[in-house]
Amino acid sequence: MAAHRRPRQRPPSGSAAGRTAVILALTGAATATAFEGAGHADPRLTPAQVKARVDRLYQEAEEATERYNGAKEKADEARASLDTLRDEAARRTERLNAARNGLGSIATAQYRDGGLGLGPVLQLALSADPDRYLDSAAFARLAGDRQADAVAAVRHELTGIAQVRAESGGHLRELEARRAELSRHKSTIRGKLTAAEKLLARLTAAERARYADGVGAEAGAGDRTGERATRDTAPRGPVRAPNARAAQAVSYAYGALGKPYVWGATGPSAYDCSGLTQAAWRSAGVSLPRTTYTQINAGQRIPRSALAPGDLVFFYSGISHVGLYIGGGRMIHAPRPGAPVRIAPIDEMPWAGATRFA
Repeated sequence: MAAHRRPRQRPPSGSAAGRTAVILALTGAATATAFEGAGHADPRLTPAQVKARVDRLYQEAEEATERYNGAKEKADEARASLDTLRDEAARRTERLNAARNGLGSIATAQYRDGGLGLGPVLQLALSADPDRYLDSAAFARLAGDRQADAVAAVRHELTGIAQVRAESGGHLRELEARRAELSRHKSTIRGKLTAAEKLLARLTAAERARYADGVGAEAGAGDRTGERATRDTAPRGPVRAPNARAAQAVSYAYGALGKPYVWGATGPSAYDCSGLTQAAWRSAGVSLPRTTYTQINAGQRIPRSALAPGDLVFFYSGISHVGLYIGGGRMIHAPRPGAPVRIAPIDEMPWAGATRFA
């Protein structure tokens, strides 16, 4: 019985081979994309999961904001130093020009006086008025001293200008490095905020409103616990604080309630978290550093049990958030983009420490 063999298939050639290769390539790419998408695509998230991810993104954005604030502070310092050095260079250049003019005046006077290149004895012998010559010789000696002083002044100013220019170059390089750092932090902040906005877009309008109110996105519409219950209420009567400066800082913070959060802002129309605390204490005559991680070390560290109104309270392991304590376990703070300055309980975030300035 004859064996049945499958006829040999010829490999595709010409345009058919090209089409086959393209089809196979597209099929493979589509399959790879499908697997990759399945591996990275987010499953259907619950409102609580969206809130948790958005909270994390906002925290990371705030960490980048504080790094941005620190870089900006150093950039401002470098710019101020550079401006000061440029002013000093301009003053030294004016003094150099004056010294050069003085040197030129001496040389011109000597030329007009004549006798250049002749020794003093010969000049005396050839002089028609020896007494006048002796007077002029005394002047020439004085002129020589003046010339030496003028030359020294020129050399001094030239050396000073060279030093100022070298120092200016260092500050200019520092400024350029800080500007590059600012650009990196800006990019990070915007990326985090964009990702947070995309996640929030998955929520319903009511869920987004609850999140903006500081209530969990999974809470019911009637649940208004947490921040909403304590925010936007001014104190009745004078602010209670250990001293006048602390009272002024607390009063300022109350006046900022409802103003928007804007990263990098220090008031008076908008704030980020450290910008608010810096502005509040500045109103009381106390100058604080710009960032959370420098503010925490700028005053006296105190335990949580010793908190008093006016103290700064810090949160997260990276010291990335700060608020102004107002008593009763509450603070005034600038929470995040989309959430205005408000009153909140201090136990809603991981505790990091507290600092007192008055």
